[in-house]
Amino acid sequence: MAATRPTVTRRRELAHTSARSLLMTVLGEYVLPRQEPVWTSSLVDALALFKVEEKSARQALARASGEGWLKSERAGRRVRWLLTPPGRRLLSEGAERIYGFGRQTGEWDRRWLVLLVSVPESQRDLRHRMRTRLSWAGFGSPAPGVWISPNVGAEPEAARLVAELTDGGQAMSFVASYAEIGDEQQMVARAWDLRELEHHYERFIDEFTGLAPRSGEAVLLAQTRLVHEWRRFPFLDPDLPRNLLPDRWSGTQAAELFHTRHAEWRDEAQQHWDSFVENGG
Repeated sequence: MAATRPTVTRRRELAHTSARSLLMTVLGEYVLPRQEPVWTSSLVDALALFKVEEKSARQALARASGEGWLKSERAGRRVRWLLTPPGRRLLSEGAERIYGFGRQTGEWDRRWLVLLVSVPESQRDLRHRMRTRLSWAGFGSPAPGVWISPNVGAEPEAARLVAELTDGGQAMSFVASYAEIGDEQQMVARAWDLRELEHHYERFIDEFTGLAPRSGEAVLLAQTRLVHEWRRFPFLDPDLPRNLLPDRWSGTQAAELFHTRHAEWRDEAQQHWDSFVENGG
């Protein structure tokens, strides 16, 4: 199974309206905490609550199986699905990241990891892949060929990415503190588009502030939507230290809203899922 370990990519996570992405949310929120297999009909009917057609739902299940997340077993004429050990492991890692995101603790030591990567202009495809992968890892680029992260612990991941994409001799790394020349906040503004990120947070806040589901099904829908939208932010947000963020940062309010709503709705959503599955969707 290790050879077919499923993977999560930022592109897939951000394609948040797809049947596959919704299936991953349902698996992580409701199937992962349990050890029981789930009937095809239950998963198809759960996705139907979000207007996903049966054909698309079944295709999403087939793809998840092909990628190593799920395995099927037949019981008479019916089919049920179990998380594979690699799928369960990866969803557990994802859950830890999703539910822990936005809960920063401790003070930043004001050290920067600086990565210098030289890729010739003629190798545009490599430049694009390098930019994409480093951005996904939380790095920002304030100037061509310069990548920075306030998380010095990200160096092993950066080294792995550089080794995968180049021969390793085209990069150098440093750990340093910002000195007297220039302005640290302006460097941050050049490296990351925080205004666009803040727009995403404000839309999240608008959607879930004041939402008060009254039935079990409504709570299940609201909780699933809440997690589904929130799980995008660890891929969008570099999770900068608070003193590098603008005043009244919307991400702080959005995180508080997510964790409050998730706790409020959790028990009823989980209970309704059990009822939903027991009744065959």
